[in-house]
Amino acid sequence: MGGGKFFGQKEISCPGTDIPALKLIRNLSFQVLVSIFLGIAVGILFPGWALKAKPLADIFINLIRMLIAPIIFLTIVLGIGRMDDLKKVGRVGGKAILYFEIVTTFVLVLAVLVANIVRPGAGVTAPRTAPAELGAVANAGIHMNWVDFFVHIVPVNFVDAFATGDILQILLFSILFGIGVSRSGTYRSSLVGIFEKLNRVFFLVLHIIMKLAPLGAFGGMAYTIGLFGWRALLPMGKLLIAVYGTMLLVIFTLMNFLLRYYRVSLWKVLGYIRQELLIVLGTSSSESVLPQVMEKLERMGCSRQVVGLVIPTGYSFNLDGTTIYMAMGTIFLAQVFHIPLSLGNQLAIIAILMLTSKGAAGVTGSGFIVLASTLTATHIIPVEGLAVLLGIDRFMSESRALTNLVGNTVATIFIANNEKEFDRTMMEHAFRPSEIPVPVPALI
Repeated sequence: MGGGKFFGQKEISCPGTDIPALKLIRNLSFQVLVSIFLGIAVGILFPGWALKAKPLADIFINLIRMLIAPIIFLTIVLGIGRMDDLKKVGRVGGKAILYFEIVTTFVLVLAVLVANIVRPGAGVTAPRTAPAELGAVANAGIHMNWVDFFVHIVPVNFVDAFATGDILQILLFSILFGIGVSRSGTYRSSLVGIFEKLNRVFFLVLHIIMKLAPLGAFGGMAYTIGLFGWRALLPMGKLLIAVYGTMLLVIFTLMNFLLRYYRVSLWKVLGYIRQELLIVLGTSSSESVLPQVMEKLERMGCSRQVVGLVIPTGYSFNLDGTTIYMAMGTIFLAQVFHIPLSLGNQLAIIAILMLTSKGAAGVTGSGFIVLASTLTATHIIPVEGLAVLLGIDRFMSESRALTNLVGNTVATIFIANNEKEFDRTMMEHAFRPSEIPVPVPALI
């Protein structure tokens, strides 16, 4: 993960680390990439055994999730607690929500346009019967109440919010607590000092857990390939290409434009978060790298208050990958069932997706369940049509998670620049090729 003075670490060189082969072997990105390829090979050659590798991915993701709540809490509290002007909290939050809505609308319209031009559902045979596992998904979608979702943002008690790991509830409580710290007068500096020390400890624990990332990536990829196999991709190849192509288009056009506006290189940003991208590719979970991304963006020059507000909020309100998947999936199913959609129908779908996509991060199996709720709300396409997507949903989850990660990273950098809360000197230092030092923790 790097380390550096910013998080209270000292760096020293160890004998032998200047040997190129050892540098490569010690590099976490290389280890994760090798693990992904090994997972693919094991999934193809030994599919039965590969299914037993899933606990490796589950354990790694659970270890990361264990730290998400305290890290979000401490980051936000420290960011707001140090602020003298609390109006900035509302301004940053307002800009983040406005940014999310504009970008999400653009992404939705683009996804619908691509789906209409490419027509990935043309020629695909609709299933006569839905598999048994679809029933639970459909019922979950039918019973989703979006008014209740927004009411649920306010926790009944903060202990429950931390126990369940509800990001939006933790975000709300952390903002209020941070405001309380900033107004605590003579106690403010001592409280900030205590939280700073706790924050360093949690990041040290995070660095220890990250050593298990290769095992998590191996387990997740082996399980996916072993369960579904490559044959599941063939009938749906056109949809996969359309979804992946649209996501790449969004990243390398829209995201690139947003960063270039503030003279930041997209390629350098992607290179900077390459470890996180590879971990997401292996685990299919953008949540598995949330704490690391917050740390890296802060080290890159984004202020702590911007990182603390934008990243957690973005994980519920700025899911570009999930938005593309749901928009294209809806149009795809309409084409499979030969259901003509007028311009009015498609505008209605876009409007519904703008609401339903916002709750995706708060639901387990979000992409599928929220898509089910969207189909239920439209009353145009049968929910049973989701059976067509069951076989390849896991293969598209990687692209959703990767796009969500890049989208929230770009959003944070953009808003930090817009707020003049971005240090370009720190950015240049972060982008500089690493000498692969060995970090030695030090809480001094």
